[in-house]
Amino acid sequence: MRVVQLVGRSTGGIGTQAADLSQELRRLGDEVVVVTDPVTASRFDLPHARLWWPGRAAGAVGSARGLWRLRRVAVAADVLHAHGHQAGLLATLVTVATGTPVVVSLHNDLVEVGGARALVSRWAQWFVAHRATLVTGASSDLVEAARRHGARRVRLAPVPSPRVPELLGRHTLDADERRGQAAELLRENGVDAPPGSPLVLTIARIAPQKDLWTLVDAATPKRRTTPGQGSAGSPSPVWVVVGGGDEPLQAALVERAAAVGASVHFVGRRPDPERWLRAAEVFALSSRWEARALVVQEAMAAGTPVVGTDAGGLRDLLDGAGVLVPAGDPEALARAVHAVLDDPLLRDRLSAQGRERAATWDDSTTTARRWHQWYTALPSMT
Repeated sequence: MRVVQLVGRSTGGIGTQAADLSQELRRLGDEVVVVTDPVTASRFDLPHARLWWPGRAAGAVGSARGLWRLRRVAVAADVLHAHGHQAGLLATLVTVATGTPVVVSLHNDLVEVGGARALVSRWAQWFVAHRATLVTGASSDLVEAARRHGARRVRLAPVPSPRVPELLGRHTLDADERRGQAAELLRENGVDAPPGSPLVLTIARIAPQKDLWTLVDAATPKRRTTPGQGSAGSPSPVWVVVGGGDEPLQAALVERAAAVGASVHFVGRRPDPERWLRAAEVFALSSRWEARALVVQEAMAAGTPVVGTDAGGLRDLLDGAGVLVPAGDPEALARAVHAVLDDPLLRDRLSAQGRERAATWDDSTTTARRWHQWYTALPSMT
């Protein structure tokens, strides 16, 4: 089977999913062509990708040439699989009158806009929903959104993190081991912290969707149970954000943390997220919305208790195996984090429940087999 994977500019979960699925489909014997943006190809090591993504960087002539090439490849493909809203619109446009089945996978919610842009956005969602042969959502709310826009065939398609099996294969560190590893990581990254400080970790892009303002406010001293230490007498936690992105936003967040005395440290993108996940005593995510966040899956597989917002698909992951708090509520986030830090029994229970749930998820190979079956069952291929 010849499958074209189409994905736009990505440095996060969408690119991870497209790259992982492409690799696994090739192992199953499918011929896979990836069409993407140069940034995505570089970030996810896709040396043979076709860099035909239209846009300002490509220029008018380059964009037109890329669209023409994409249409030619699509005509010869058995399936064109687009990842994300922009890729979905592009795929449904270039396949008009080709007969090539189009699969559109939704990984993110659309940012709300007003005025004429809102009308264009609604039309685009309607067009993609009606033109696509199959629409999938990474979380249940995305599936419902696709149905509302009129998609004919809709499926829930959980996106696995390729790191989960390795993390499940390693033992869970106890509190002393976590604090020892956390001390090493903090020292290596220039973070000055008292001995034995518990690590509260966030791994996220620096972007508005992640609502790191709420995280910073949750880490302020006034949110602590007792100034300087938790209710159990342990040292105050150190909050660390791993990830890059919007540099002006990060600078503003650092300024805010300094102004309110929050012990939040932004250490940038790091090549060893597994070490951070295993060292943390709590993983905290303050996002306004997430689908099936890969990093939350990884934290659960590492046995790290997760406190996350009750937004998007996080309930799918965390209900009964983590702690959910309202989005945009620093008081609730702080209370939940300190409740986990101060209660060893609660920490151990959440750690075990998270790993038990992670062990039930399909891995990348099983997911690719399911996709192959879905491709072959598309109406125009039967």
